[in-house]
Amino acid sequence: MDETRHLTDDEGNAVRLPPAVRRVVSLVPSLTEAVAVTAPGLLVGATDWCTHPAGLDVLRIGGTKNPAVQAIRALRPDLVIANEEENRAPDLAALRAAGVPVWTTRIRDLDQALHSLHRLLTEALQLPCPAWLSAARRAWDFPPPTPAVRAIAPIWRRPWMVLGQDTFAADLLRRLGVTLLPADHPDRYPRLTLPELHALDAELLLLPDEPYRFTATDGPEAFPTLPPALLSGRHLTWYGPSLAEAPTVLGAGLPTR
Repeated sequence: MDETRHLTDDEGNAVRLPPAVRRVVSLVPSLTEAVAVTAPGLLVGATDWCTHPAGLDVLRIGGTKNPAVQAIRALRPDLVIANEEENRAPDLAALRAAGVPVWTTRIRDLDQALHSLHRLLTEALQLPCPAWLSAARRAWDFPPPTPAVRAIAPIWRRPWMVLGQDTFAADLLRRLGVTLLPADHPDRYPRLTLPELHALDAELLLLPDEPYRFTATDGPEAFPTLPPALLSGRHLTWYGPSLAEAPTVLGAGLPTR
């Protein structure tokens, strides 16, 4: 009897899985942490950027944008986990064409993150719902502060890029009482000139330490009229165990009102 499981990922792709998934390769740092913390030993491969949990001892298979497809195939994974924003469609297509099951997540806000993580862990990997995921739900169960403070949040310079509205990080900040500018830009990560950023009616400058590592001496000098707030990029952009402590960590970095 064929015991293959037939599921669909967040993008509606059909995924054929064995009765039990025992070998996983992760192409997303936050998903790497989520799986490694929940089921130690399940991961056999991860990207060079997968820094959590500390001491993760698995084969490194390249970056999120340039994974070594042949190295992944050689690991004989039961499942590769990916993200539609973090990873390139051609790489995922190459894995699927080689017969490797790929589960692609799609996450644009906190509710999607919690639902997607639950499906990946409990349905695809058939694990019990982890305590950290339940803790994350509880940690974010509060009304957003009012009134909201208007802020810009650069994530890169040369050229300047900022967080836009339709992003996971923007939703977290919204729940913490922050409205990101520009409010009506069509791009998820707008590229704006420094004069264009200065012209926005912002009250606060948010500077995460990833993907660009902004610091107290690298970033604030470009916005001399705005009070800066340095934030943990991991707690702002990762969807995984860090979500349980993210409200406290990010809230500590924001100015009190």
